[in-house]
Amino acid sequence: MPRRIIKPMKKSLSTLPVTPFAATVPFNFVAGDRAYPAGDYTIGADGVVLKITNGEKTELMLSQACESVTPSTDTKLVFDHMGGNYFLRQIWVAGNSRGRELPRSHSEMQLAQNHEKTESVIVAANITR
Repeated sequence: MPRRIIKPMKKSLSTLPVTPFAATVPFNFVAGDRAYPAGDYTIGADGVVLKITNGEKTELMLSQACESVTPSTDTKLVFDHMGGNYFLRQIWVAGNSRGRELPRSHSEMQLAQNHEKTESVIVAANITR
């Protein structure tokens, strides 16, 4: 019987952690199916789990990998602005061509079905150490 060599798999690039960073979001927003008030947040990810902290409250939600042809020049949050609401769409860390993306919320899908115009809004963030 031939011998098989099993090599350990490298951690998938889509599950690499996102270094926690701080951002001040100047408007109320939705991430996943949860509503968040305007304020100061710390955001990070470990694998597919995104962690959003506001003060002492921490929420966990699933995210998926997204990719850009060129690395992001800034650490930022990208929101979709639709029907007077802001929806957290993507998280990018400066120097990376891979970010995290949240699935569309139920309310965002309803607005899209009503043909609401979507505008991207970017909020700059700072890496915390």
